[in-house]
Parts: sequence; C-alpha cells; structure tokens
Amino acid sequence: MNLTTLDVTVIVIYAIFIFGLAQYVSREKGGKAKDSSDYFLASKNLPWWAIGASLIAANISAEQIVGMSGSGYAIGLAIASYEWMAALTLLIVGKYFLPIFLKNHIYTMPQFLEQRYGTTIRTIMAVFWLALYVFVNLTSIVWLGSIAVTTVAGVDQDVALWALGGFALLYQVYGGLKAVALTDIVQVTLLVLGGLLISFITLSEIGGEAGFIGGFSRLTTELPGHFDMILSPDNPFYKDLPGLSVLIGGMWIANLSYWGFNQYIIQRALAAKSLAEAQKGVVFAAFLKLLMPVIVVLPGIAAVVLAPGLAKPDQAYPTMMGLLPAGILGLVFAALMAAVVASTASKINSIATIFTLDLYAKYRGIGSVAEEGVAGEGNAPGAASVGAPQAPPTGGLAANERHLVLVGRITAAVATLLALLTARPLLGNSDQAFQFIQEFSGFFTPGITVIFLLGLFWKKASEAGAIGAAVASVVLSYLFKVLLPELPFMDRMGIVFLASLALAVVLSIVFPASAGRDRITTDGISYATTKGFNVAALLVVLILVALYATWW
Repeated sequence: MNLTTLDVTVIVIYAIFIFGLAQYVSREKGGKAKDSSDYFLASKNLPWWAIGASLIAANISAEQIVGMSGSGYAIGLAIASYEWMAALTLLIVGKYFLPIFLKNHIYTMPQFLEQRYGTTIRTIMAVFWLALYVFVNLTSIVWLGSIAVTTVAGVDQDVALWALGGFALLYQVYGGLKAVALTDIVQVTLLVLGGLLISFITLSEIGGEAGFIGGFSRLTTELPGHFDMILSPDNPFYKDLPGLSVLIGGMWIANLSYWGFNQYIIQRALAAKSLAEAQKGVVFAAFLKLLMPVIVVLPGIAAVVLAPGLAKPDQAYPTMMGLLPAGILGLVFAALMAAVVASTASKINSIATIFTLDLYAKYRGIGSVAEEGVAGEGNAPGAASVGAPQAPPTGGLAANERHLVLVGRITAAVATLLALLTARPLLGNSDQAFQFIQEFSGFFTPGITVIFLLGLFWKKASEAGAIGAAVASVVLSYLFKVLLPELPFMDRMGIVFLASLALAVVLSIVFPASAGRDRITTDGISYATTKGFNVAALLVVLILVALYATWW
C-alpha cells in the first residue's frame, strides 16, 4: 500500500504549515530572549482551550491510536475504560489537585516533592521520571508511529522512526512548551476529524447499504464479546482488564498518577493564566476523552471483520487506513502524524524541563525566572528560601536564563537520540505496545500515587515515608510479578498501593519530618468550583453511567 501524489501533497502541506505555525506562535516580540519561564512554562499564560487541547494532544499519540486500536482488535471495547475513566479523573485533578499546585506556584512535580518533603525524594523521582519518559514513553510513541508510516506509506521503518523523532525535535526545540501548546488546538482538531472519518468509513464499509449505523449494529451482533465493558474471569484478556478493577480498583491508581502527578501531562495546567482557566481546560479535555474511543477503539474492532487474521493487533489501525480513498488517506495520515508529533514534542519538552530545572539547575546552584513564582505571594512561610533564585556562578540572571534554555535544548536533542536508538531493542518484539507501557509503568505508579496523595492531603507525611513508598512500590511489584505471574497487573497495582500507603504512614509516624520542612501551604485554598464546572462535571458523570449501563 502506497500513498498517492495527492496524499503526499496533503501531508507535506500539513507538515510545513504546522512547523511554521509553531515557530510563529512561540516567537518573542521586541527581540526579547527566551527565559526559562517562556521555554518551559509558556510564560504561564496558557488559555483554557490550549490547555485542554494540549492535554489530549500530549496523551493521544501513536501509543493510543495504534496501540489502543490494536487492543480493540484483540480485546474489544473494554480497553476504552482507560479513556472514559480518565475523563472522571481529570475532573478530580481540576477540583482538588490544581488549587494546591497553582497556589504554591509549582512548575515541576519533583519541585513539589522538595517543597513538601525534601531534596532527596526530589532527586530520586526526577531521575526516575527521566528514565521512564525516555526509555518507555518516548520510545513507544515514535515506535508505534513508525509502524503506521511503514504500513501506510511503505517507507522503511527505521527511516520513518528517525524522521518522526527528528521532526518532533525541530518542531519544539526553539519554542518550547509554547510552540507545543498553542498549536495543539490545530493538532487535536485534525486528530478528531481524521479519527471520526476513518471510523465512519470503516463502519460504512461493514454496513454496506445500511451505512455506518448498520455497520455498528453488525459489529455488536457479530462480535458481542468485543462490546463487554467489564470482562469476566473466564475472558482470555481478563488479566489485562480484570473486571471491576477498572471501576473501583487499580485503574484509579494508574489514572491519578498519570493525569495528576505526571509532569508530561500536568505541565500544561501549571502554565495556565489562572486556576479558573486551568479548570476550564481540564473540563474541555474530559469531554474530548469521552469521544476518544470512537476514534481509537472502534477502528480496531472493525478490523476484526474487515481484516481478520492480522499478524499483530497493532497493525489494525494502519490496515484500516488502507481503505481510505486518495486525498482522504493523506488527511487521516496527517492526523495520525499530528498526534505522534504533538505527543513526542510534549514528551521531549517535559524531559528537558525536569533535567534542566530539577537536576542541572539545582546541582549548579542556578536560580531561574521559572522559580520566581515559588517565592511569590501565597506560599507558606519559608518558601522563598527554598525556591528563590540564587546567584548564578558567573554573569547575571539574563545570562543565566540563556544558559538554562540552551541546556534544555541540548537535553531535548540527547533524549530524542537515546529514544530513537533504543526503540527497536525495547519494543521490536511487542505485540501490544499499549499494554506493555501500562504494565511497566505499573511498577512505579502505586508509590507515586501514595507520595503525592499524602503530600497533598496529610500534613504528617514525611520524606522517610515518601522514600519508603517509592522503594516498596518497585520491590513489591517485582515480587508479585515473579511469585504471582497470573495476578492481573491492575490488581497488583491496587494491592501494592495499599501496602505502600500503610508503610508510608508507619514510617512517617516513626520518622516524622522536622519542623518547617513542609513548605506547601493549603491555607486559604477553596475547593469550591464554578457553576459551569459543576454542570459540566455532572454531565460527564451521567454520560459515563449511561455508557457502562449500556455495555456492562
């Protein structure tokens, strides 16, 4: 299967347009040089529509489109729980987490850990996140994207891999987060329209004269098992999605960690103009998450009828793209590449942010404009001494800022190179890359969730408890994996979370934090939300209840 000249033309026009737009919107007026706040936090001036669109663009990439379509092919609609439960999680993040983060001028998740616990846990988690982002997330995004390019365009996969990574790097290396976030509304629009188009065409192909509604009806009739939202223990994929655990168990651990405490995701909300703007952004993202299964799961289920016997489930979405006519194929292909580029660029920027601000700047004793907010109004007593900019080793703050931005750009390039070199060795033999990502991340997410939940809502939590939870999460997850290999990883996350939580509480009581160590303030914070937020939240809940009631 090859792209026609018209398809290639559409793709090239898109690539030129989106690259040019990214550079234009991220330019600094009046010859002003970018400082760390501009580069890593988009000058803390993002509007709600950019936050919501960027949350989805960062999240929905090849690992979602190709990976979840593959899981839809193998498992069915049950995999959509990752999307639908995420919508509910976003509402919790907006109502209860963001008020604390924004009140305390948090710019990275490791920085929150230092303000709340101490420097050791900040360093440990910064190193962990860098490793996870480079060798799990970034590799999976470019690898699955290269599968799609190879399947649809017939391009050698290694060529596709390096082309995607290189373009994403160039796309954001100058403008930073602003280049990514302010163009994501275009990326998401193309992604949604392209995804809906391929779902419409594949269902219409199945439905024949009855159209796409007939096609959907045929799918539910011929593949009833693929529309079970809650899998029973005798289902061959129960280990991946263990029944009620997707509603009341381990999936909550994964979702809270991903949407609430993941730099790659939460960085958009931290760069908001205000708390109200951030909350509107997460509501927008929640509604988009409700729509995502139509885009990323249905084509995979349709492939069971249209392309049975695929060698690997992850080939489902690219194969369905082959049904599209010339020109339309180019548009949908551009939409898929939009998702890959947007997510890759977001991940690269977050890697650069954590390394530069949480490791390099702290090690060198360099202050930054990005940190000035930490010493600003509304912080707990003593906060200024921790987060306030320090004198740089040489030169003034302006030179210091240029240096940090340069370090960020170099970090972005190195991280991209490492991901491209390790993608094939790490993922080349994986049948369902999305499930691989979930299970590997599940070793760490219970501990992360414990550390942040206690840090946000239990003042007695100490650094000893936080470190204990982090270590216990990895050790216990590994032991369960080895000793009880048949235990579903989602159930494993729930059990490990409870054990890590208990350990963190005990250690915090036995080894309490020193007086004044906690510099995160919750004084004066109101968790009340606007009428618009409350109405939207209720609507999301009602839609979720209807969806699960229909396909229980």
